[in-house]
Amino acid sequence: MNGTTRGAEEDVIVLDAVRKEFGRFVAVQSADLTIGRGEFFAMLGPSGCGKTTTLKMIAGFEQPTSGRVLLEGVDVSRVPPHKRNVNTVFQQYALFPHLNVAENVAFGPRAKKQAASSYRTRVDEMLAMVRLREFADRKPAQLSGGQQQRVALARALVNYPSALLLDEPLAALDLKLREAMQLELKRVQREVGITFVFVTHDQGEALTMSDRIAVMSEGVIEQVGTPEDIYRRPASLFVAGFIGSANLLPGTVSGHEGDDVVVTLTAGPRVCAAGAGPAVEDRVSVMVRPERLRLLGASGGADDAGPSDGRSLEGVVTQLIFQGATARLHVELVDGTEIVATLDPHDDIGVARPGHTVRVGWDRDAAYVLAGWPRRAGATSTDVDRVEAAL
Repeated sequence: MNGTTRGAEEDVIVLDAVRKEFGRFVAVQSADLTIGRGEFFAMLGPSGCGKTTTLKMIAGFEQPTSGRVLLEGVDVSRVPPHKRNVNTVFQQYALFPHLNVAENVAFGPRAKKQAASSYRTRVDEMLAMVRLREFADRKPAQLSGGQQQRVALARALVNYPSALLLDEPLAALDLKLREAMQLELKRVQREVGITFVFVTHDQGEALTMSDRIAVMSEGVIEQVGTPEDIYRRPASLFVAGFIGSANLLPGTVSGHEGDDVVVTLTAGPRVCAAGAGPAVEDRVSVMVRPERLRLLGASGGADDAGPSDGRSLEGVVTQLIFQGATARLHVELVDGTEIVATLDPHDDIGVARPGHTVRVGWDRDAAYVLAGWPRRAGATSTDVDRVEAAL
């Protein structure tokens, strides 16, 4: 399930059948997870899915109801937070307002009663790494949100913990700064080589920064894998809909052609898709990402791929939205299901006007079969509330 193979000696964090209950409410159900040395690992999911509770059990702020948390091969399930070699950065950076930047970063070594001569160089190195050496004498109130975030990061890293735990640390920043800080976090992580465990509900953050991602829903780890694996080969309808946008088309397996699964859609057409396991008459959904769809032309024209090729669908254009680098095409199928295609605006989209009948198609590896039917067929949204309602 992890997407990569490592030796046990390389695992910094191991969750062994970890479960967390609050009264009758189960926040985390039997989580099994390994996080490697020097890995940037993201825990992704909507609010209330259990990702922050899982992070708190790694940090020691919560104890598992059952199961074990191992750090560097040692069971720390009942070890208090201050005795675990991990540090945590929260949404609220909790900088000391009366201390300057350098003093904030030096707080950890001072709290451990280390001699100033032993940590002064480390503090300077950390300030250089987060590009704040020239701000060493400033107070937190004199810094921007992004600079405060970097101070909190340096303070957490100065003692070189086994792992750094980050609980949505970018949530309070505006969009442009958040995007810049994503790259900064990844740069710092690569330079220090420490394991980062990053909790977020933002799919873009997880895909941008992570080596691997665990997608969670209702206390269950739905899938663990690389960003590419999770995006291209999701393990469930929830993962497909939550990670980016997807067109989910319900149907029934009617046969197999070589490596392809042949699916008769509830919308009518028969299509071919990749996937292993489904048997004839199984209910499945065919997933095609919007950017994998292309406009083949007006139905019946010279560019028409034909109704029985298994890799195209016909419908009526409802919207064509110019978005700068791309154009968003909405097409309604014969049964009223709406699908979305992301097109290059430089393509010939003259036929794609509201009310026109068009055909959209995809390459052989673009369609993927998932078990079950979505609650709502067609295009999903990256909006969390809409995704949860649909799935």
